[in-house]
Amino acid sequence: MTITTQEACAIVREARVDAIVVSTMSAMNCMDQLDPDYAFGLSSVPLMGGAAGLGLGLALSFPQRKVIVLDGDASLLMELGVLSTVAGVRPGNFYHFVFANGVQFNGGANLPLAGTQPVDFCAVALASGYAAARRFGQVPDLRDNIAACLAQPAPALIELAIEPTPPRFGPALMQPEQPDARFERMGVEARRLMHNLGTAP
Repeated sequence: MTITTQEACAIVREARVDAIVVSTMSAMNCMDQLDPDYAFGLSSVPLMGGAAGLGLGLALSFPQRKVIVLDGDASLLMELGVLSTVAGVRPGNFYHFVFANGVQFNGGANLPLAGTQPVDFCAVALASGYAAARRFGQVPDLRDNIAACLAQPAPALIELAIEPTPPRFGPALMQPEQPDARFERMGVEARRLMHNLGTAP
């Protein structure tokens, strides 16, 4: 069984309360639709592979507030060493969701991940020193357990078996050039986040 990106993001949105949410790739695009003006949201674009590191910095800076990272499997694989970095400082407010859909550029080109076997991100996180890890592949299980996941010892990794979105782009339909605003948004959102957290200069 699998969960759609939309279902997963909606469940996280319901459970997050006032947590800082760092999102990337397809989860970011989905959160854009669900809640584009969330006061404590931050996108990790064009920092592909950097969502967990970005979230770690925020978790250490604001230890009184939960930090939820909505990561992609392809993105995390680009910077897999971040798991040991997170585990090394053991932030007690860091909750790392991995949207494991088995593709890169989900909904765009859907390129396959490197390697021929699925990666067990829960096992890798625990071996790296995370305090907890769980995997979900069904909506009811995720919905019924997300509150417990966000209350368990951290750093915690929550791996989600996500259904890939059919690709839009390929030889018959090339991806259009990305607008400048796509690459400016993280700075805009970071300034908004600083203001909402009371740290703006």
